[in-house]
Amino acid sequence: MQETQPLPGDTLPAAAGARAGRFIYIAAPFTPLGGGMYKVTDYLVQSQSGQRSEDAAELRPLDSRGPRSAAWSMWVLLTALAKILWGRLGGRLAGVHVNVAERLSFVRKGTIIAWAHALGLPVVLHLHAQMQRFYRRLPAPLRALARWVFSLADVVVVIGPAARRFVTEELKVPADRVEIVINGVPAATQARRTKPVDGVQRVMFLGNLGRLKGVDDLLQALARPGFDRERLEVTIAGGGDVEGYRAQARQLCIADFVRLPGWCDQAQTAALLANTDVLILPSYDEVLPLVILEALANGVAVICTEVGEVPSLLTDGVDTLYVKPGDVDGIAAALRQVLGDAHLRETLEHNGHALYQRQFSLPRFFEAVARVHQRAFGVAARHRDAPAVEPQP
Repeated sequence: MQETQPLPGDTLPAAAGARAGRFIYIAAPFTPLGGGMYKVTDYLVQSQSGQRSEDAAELRPLDSRGPRSAAWSMWVLLTALAKILWGRLGGRLAGVHVNVAERLSFVRKGTIIAWAHALGLPVVLHLHAQMQRFYRRLPAPLRALARWVFSLADVVVVIGPAARRFVTEELKVPADRVEIVINGVPAATQARRTKPVDGVQRVMFLGNLGRLKGVDDLLQALARPGFDRERLEVTIAGGGDVEGYRAQARQLCIADFVRLPGWCDQAQTAALLANTDVLILPSYDEVLPLVILEALANGVAVICTEVGEVPSLLTDGVDTLYVKPGDVDGIAAALRQVLGDAHLRETLEHNGHALYQRQFSLPRFFEAVARVHQRAFGVAARHRDAPAVEPQP
């Protein structure tokens, strides 16, 4: 078969052996605007082996959103559809793994799923959102459309048992087509400090700044009495209304120990986690936040809310400390407790890191996804740490 040329932005690997190999598209918003979905899919792509072979596929990012406005994302979507068609015609595209959230994400990804299915390509639908409330608010015709989109997938991947129940009971996906795959994150890349060298304890929040992430509640909690402001530094990192929250911190008279640096890349996040004593995430709605897993990987004590799939994986008082969404006094009390009790903090750090090693490591996540790909596409990528495969003579 004559070799086809890639579309612009879809370059082939340099090695001749790779040009003859199969590949899998990982459809997601490959931009920081994609939040946790972007990070987990980027981790997946980064973890694959650079060695290509006939029995392993290459994971290729397929941007579905772009870094600009929602209107611009429609052009990005059309480009993604063209790439899928080009891959299908070239005969080397094994399948499409589509990462799905709610609202406009579901519209864009539903289009990709329907297009790939129409072209005869197998599809993995990977649900990253607590979609129940969004789905139940839809009018009946749109609920039927959502069920149809899910019915097109060869395998539906969910993050935990709550999502599995929703997909099987409300979206009517047969149970044998639903797989639970728990997200994974890389191990710590920077050595963790053993104790504060300057006597300052450090608390960190990381996420999109907004009310549903509990940022307003966190600022109110930090304004409560009982904190040693001379020996406390709180970093609230993430994109969103950074200036608005800086103004709120000044109004609450906590700007002297609360800093809001804005969005942080992987290297900046790693540096923050290496020097953090406590991660706080008082969200109202989550699935399984990657920042919690990243904190566990770095041996950081975690305070969070009992939402989404979190309670099915983390245990209160063992590897996390739970607070209730919107409970400002409870958030303040939990922070004071963990900061003031070295034994409790060390227990959460030790148990949390052990849990990461058992369930949330990146190789474990990669292999779980590879098994899904092997089932749906008949081929999968190889992890970069897998033994090298000698070429056949």
